[in-house]
Amino acid sequence: MSTDESSALFKVGDRVQLTDAKGKLHSITLQPNQEWHTHNGWLLHNDLIGKPQGIVVETSGGLKFLAFKPLLADYVLTMPRGATIVYPKDAAMILGFADIAPGSRVLEAGVGSGALTISLLRAVGPSGYVDSFEKREEFADVAVKNIKHYFADTPENWSITLGAVEEFAHTKTYDRVVLDMLAPWECIDMAAQVLDPGGVFIAYVATTTQLSQVAEAIKNSGQFTEPESSETIVRGWHHEGLAVRPQHRMIGHTAFLIMTRRLAVGTIAPLRRRRPSKGAYGTNESES
Repeated sequence: MSTDESSALFKVGDRVQLTDAKGKLHSITLQPNQEWHTHNGWLLHNDLIGKPQGIVVETSGGLKFLAFKPLLADYVLTMPRGATIVYPKDAAMILGFADIAPGSRVLEAGVGSGALTISLLRAVGPSGYVDSFEKREEFADVAVKNIKHYFADTPENWSITLGAVEEFAHTKTYDRVVLDMLAPWECIDMAAQVLDPGGVFIAYVATTTQLSQVAEAIKNSGQFTEPESSETIVRGWHHEGLAVRPQHRMIGHTAFLIMTRRLAVGTIAPLRRRRPSKGAYGTNESES
């Protein structure tokens, strides 16, 4: 059997996602000679070990489940949480917009439950690394467990430091700075210090007030390009024969992303030529 074929088989220690006829998801970790009990019988772990993904397994009571190894999105949506996670749709946009690729050197602040950290580690690969900072010990503990469980060990190219990222004397430089925290505008000078010219700064914020403060801090620093902001809204669709329509439920607003790039030291970017909306900078503006 080839390596590719064996990787498609369930083995001891694998996390398995079981989906019932109603689409409800369940998750188990395979152990030899163990049982998973439901309201209608039990399922033997041994019935899955050594079998391929995409099979149907049945409990002793006749309840059927479709079995797969969970995708990353499935894993982060069902893993234990200390803090609210970065949703898969936003994590995908962060990786894409920030151009995080194999070999990238990433500073991350605000680990939360570890969802984004897992995505970052997968993206940078063994040739890159991620240095994470988290202020709250209880969040860091949950993140460490989730990340270790996902990778079956603590990744060698990952470090986590307890404390506020802006309070450390940083000795390393990075390609990317990714912030998921309450006040990322307090870290603009720190980000400018650690980012190489051309490096990307991206922040994940929940409210328009936070978005505004980050944007103004970036502009006032004079060390970055004009920031760009966005949000990602995903709407699923129902399709049953000719009945094709949007789903009633959708993942609407979760957060805003704001991104900019580090200028070379001493460079002053050309001013954007634009006319601000009336009242954009308060109510005391002089009438033009």
